[in-house]
Amino acid sequence: MSRILLVSSNLTLDPYPVYPLGMAVVAGALTARGHVVEQFDFLASGASETAFADRIREVRPDFLGISMRNLDTCDSLASSDYPAVARRLVEVARTCTGAPIILGGPAFTILPEAILAYTGADYGIAGEGEGAAADLVEALAAGRETPRILRNAGLAGEMASPRYDEAIVAFYQGASGLLNIQTKRGCAHHCAYCNYPSLEGAAYRVRDPRAVVDDLEEAHARFGQTEFFIADAVFNDEGGRHMEVVDELLRRALPIRWACYMRPSLIREADLRLMARAGLRAAELGTDACADATLRALGKGFTFDEVVEANEAFVACRVPCAHFVMFGGPGETEATFARGLANLERLRSTVVFAFTGIRIFPGTALHTLALREGRVGPHTDLREPVYYHAAGVDAGALSGRIEAAFRGRRDRFFPPERGRERMTVLRAMGFRGLLWDSLVRYKEPRPC
Repeated sequence: MSRILLVSSNLTLDPYPVYPLGMAVVAGALTARGHVVEQFDFLASGASETAFADRIREVRPDFLGISMRNLDTCDSLASSDYPAVARRLVEVARTCTGAPIILGGPAFTILPEAILAYTGADYGIAGEGEGAAADLVEALAAGRETPRILRNAGLAGEMASPRYDEAIVAFYQGASGLLNIQTKRGCAHHCAYCNYPSLEGAAYRVRDPRAVVDDLEEAHARFGQTEFFIADAVFNDEGGRHMEVVDELLRRALPIRWACYMRPSLIREADLRLMARAGLRAAELGTDACADATLRALGKGFTFDEVVEANEAFVACRVPCAHFVMFGGPGETEATFARGLANLERLRSTVVFAFTGIRIFPGTALHTLALREGRVGPHTDLREPVYYHAAGVDAGALSGRIEAAFRGRRDRFFPPERGRERMTVLRAMGFRGLLWDSLVRYKEPRPC
C-alpha cells in the first residue's frame, strides 16, 4: 500500500470551470486497489504554489501524480501554455518531496515524450490511468524496473467510478455548479482534426447504465448535487446505447439535470423528448463547419441541412443547444466562408461559438495534411501551438468579417475572448452552470 497525492493542474475557465473527472476516476481506482489517495486541485487553491507545497508536506506522499487536461485553449487568437503550469508544479514539488512524480491525462497522452522531457517529471502514463497508475506505483514500490512512459492500450473491464473529493466538489459547486461524469469512452468518428480516437479509442466502450446512475445518485445524496455534465466525446452514439442511460434515469426519476456533447446527426425529436423528461437541460453540438464542402474536408459525415434539422428538433423540445464552429480550416474558400455565414442564419434559437484556424495535433488526418502541404515538418515541436489556416484565405480579414456578422448579437460569440468576457459577467452576477443556455430565446412557447 502506498500513499499517493493526485494533483489536477488544469487552470482553464473556458467555457466554465470543469471538475477534474480524470483525477477522480484514477483516485477511485487506486483506492479500490488498497492505496491511500489524497487529491489536490490547483485551480481550486487559487493557483497557489504555497498551498500546493503545504499539501505535499501535509500528505508526505510516496508518489505524486499530476494530471494535465489541456495543452492550451485551442484559440488561435489567444496564447496559453498549460504544460508550463505542469512544469512549474514539478519544480515546486521537487523542493518538498523526493517522491517520484508521475504525469498523466489527455494533454500528456498527446505528446508524452516531449512533455516528460519539458517538465522534468520522472514517469508518465499515456492513455487511461485507472489500471496503469496502480500498476506503475506498485511496480516502483516493489523495486521492479519499469519504462519511464507506460502506454496503456485500454481497459479490459468496467471503468472505475469517480471518487469525488468533498472540498473540491464544494469549489466547483460555487464556481460552475457542475460535476462531470462519463457514460462511455471512445469515438467511432474520424474528424480530421480530432484526437479523441487516439486518446480513448476508435470504438465506443460503454459503462453499465446502472453504474452511471449509481454515481449520479451517490453524488446527489452526498453533496446535494443536481447539475451534471456528461463528458463523453459524443453522447448520442449510433447504436443507441445512450438511450439506455436515459431509460435508467427515467426509471429512477432522480431530481437532477444534465447536459452533454452531441453529434448533430441522427438526432430524433422523439429521443430528445425522452432525454428532456430524464433531465437533459442543454447540449453542446460539434458542428465544426458551416458549409457542406468544409464539413466534408473535416470528415464530419453529415451535411449542414442535418445540422439545421437537429437544431429544429432542439427548438421543438425547448432544449437549448450551442454550436461550436471553426472557420479557415481545410477546404475553406471565399465561397465556403460566405456560404457558412449565411448558413448560420438558418440556426434559430441557439448560440454559436466561432473560432478561426484549427490546432494541429499529432496523429490526426489534419496533421497528415499539414505534413503533405509542408505547413509542418516531421520534427516540428507541436507542444507549441500550430494552427491550420486554409491557403488563399486571409485569416485577419476572416476574423473581421465574422466579428462584423456577429456584432450586436447576444447569441453569437467571436472572437472567443468575447465569450469569456460575457461568461465572466454572468458568473459575477451569480449565474452558475453552462451560462450560455440562459441566452437562448424562443419566440413561440411550445412545451416539450
